[in-house]
Amino acid sequence: MKTMWHYVMRHKWLVLINFFCVFGFILIELGLPTLLADMIDNGVMNQDTDYVKKIGLMMVAITVTGIFLNIMLAIVGARLNTRIIMSMRDDMFDNIQHFSHQEYEKLGVSSLITRTTNDAFQVMNFLGMILRVGFMTPMMFAASIVMVIRTSPPLSAFVFGAIPFLLLGVILIAKVSEPLSNRQQRNLDSINMILRENLSGLRVIRAFVNEKFEEERFDEVNTEYTNSSKKLFKLMASAQPAFFLLFNLIMVLVIWFGAVKIDAGDLAVGTLIAFIEYIFHALFSFMMFASVFMMYPRAAVSANRIQEVLDTHPSVPENNAGLDSSGIKGALHFDNVTFAYPGHSEAPVIRDVSFSANPGETVAFIGSTGSGKSTLIQLIPRFFDVTKGAIYLDGTDLRDYKLSELRKKIGYIPQKALLFSGTVKENMLFGKPDATDEEIWKALEIAQASEFISQKEDTIHEMLAEGGSNFSGGQKQRLAIARAIIRKPSIYIFDDSFSALDYKTDSALRSALKREITDATVLIVAQRISTIMHADKIVVLDEGDVVDIGTHRELLASCQIYRDIASSQLSEEELA
Repeated sequence: MKTMWHYVMRHKWLVLINFFCVFGFILIELGLPTLLADMIDNGVMNQDTDYVKKIGLMMVAITVTGIFLNIMLAIVGARLNTRIIMSMRDDMFDNIQHFSHQEYEKLGVSSLITRTTNDAFQVMNFLGMILRVGFMTPMMFAASIVMVIRTSPPLSAFVFGAIPFLLLGVILIAKVSEPLSNRQQRNLDSINMILRENLSGLRVIRAFVNEKFEEERFDEVNTEYTNSSKKLFKLMASAQPAFFLLFNLIMVLVIWFGAVKIDAGDLAVGTLIAFIEYIFHALFSFMMFASVFMMYPRAAVSANRIQEVLDTHPSVPENNAGLDSSGIKGALHFDNVTFAYPGHSEAPVIRDVSFSANPGETVAFIGSTGSGKSTLIQLIPRFFDVTKGAIYLDGTDLRDYKLSELRKKIGYIPQKALLFSGTVKENMLFGKPDATDEEIWKALEIAQASEFISQKEDTIHEMLAEGGSNFSGGQKQRLAIARAIIRKPSIYIFDDSFSALDYKTDSALRSALKREITDATVLIVAQRISTIMHADKIVVLDEGDVVDIGTHRELLASCQIYRDIASSQLSEEELA
């Protein structure tokens, strides 16, 4: 409740107007039975037509006012509710944007999607009920009880006798529904995870004819979600008939004993009618509040999951007091860098790595799969922080720079080229928001992408499907490279970014890069010797250790691991 209340109090004026509408509506709802009783006892029973008309007009005026207040309550409640959920989702999204890989692994991408969408939706439903009913029903119940006691203390005993049974039912339902709600949301996380994996890996699933397996896998999780939902909905559905049974039983008893008292002359007809109205408001208010209370465990589960996202602090935080990026040239120095993934008990994936990369140099990394190449270069934009040692940029520890300023000076091209839905131009502007069309075409030309983009009907305004699926793997890689080039950073990081290119395009792209990028530090992770053989420095990694550093020729002569990799790709003449 603390999470929801925190967001509700951000909109104090709307809450105040909501409360005013509720209070006015209660006065009107309880005023009508009082006027009705007065009309019957003093007007109808005395056959005073003028008095009946007078009270009738007052009731009409009060009813119209009540309708207006009810409409206002709905409008204010809806506005307040939507603003609260908008703020909640904005805060979650903003916090998620600053998460490092560690937080994504901890919470899970599918779970984060569920928390931002379905959990927020559950909270929105609950708040909608609270703002319309939750404020109104306690006050309506309290006021109705006062009126019940004032009108007929003997008959009020039936109401007080029913309250313990109502309370017991509400508490039992709330206790049973909380674990069911927890299980339901976890099952929804699993559904999202399987659906996300299935849609992303659809071609692989079809290639291995595994559709049946995936259907069974999804059906298993979906069945679990359905079963937990059935139990929850059955529980909620059984509450209302039970409440109405008790409600109707009380009404029968009140009417029965009220009729006896009227017959004995101890109670007026109008007073009994008003009493029935008061009881109706009292019990109906309690029942509505009970419905809200029964919704609370489910909303509380969702609110706690949302709060967990909001309370999760990034393990690589922004250094607001750090240095800015002005004057960064791009000289890198790894000083005995060791790294182990946070929360894992395995040995470090990188151990005591030391090397330097200066502006104008191209430094390449090669090694067997799992040797730590990609992990090593991901430490530079601080996707992770080093466990031991330090990385220096222009003689200053990376951690002493503002994180956002540091990343502005890095052009990172990941192993898997990721493009966003939108036009080619919009994807290029992702690298430099104020880039001109001329700069875009220049970057595309360097990345060897201008030819196939110019052949498109809309050229740089060509729409990309989700993930760039309407382009080939090699085309997506070249667009991702162009997006980094247009930024003109001080450090370029190519994480096996040439793997989908043919040898001719690879060679042409690297030649264009060499001509255009003369004062930047270029880091290349690659599996192909032909991609890195002309690098100024090649770092050979093996199981997280630096085996050797040198040029292509030097390593062929001194490093057996490098020679083994080279011999598997190059001819004897090229090795000589």
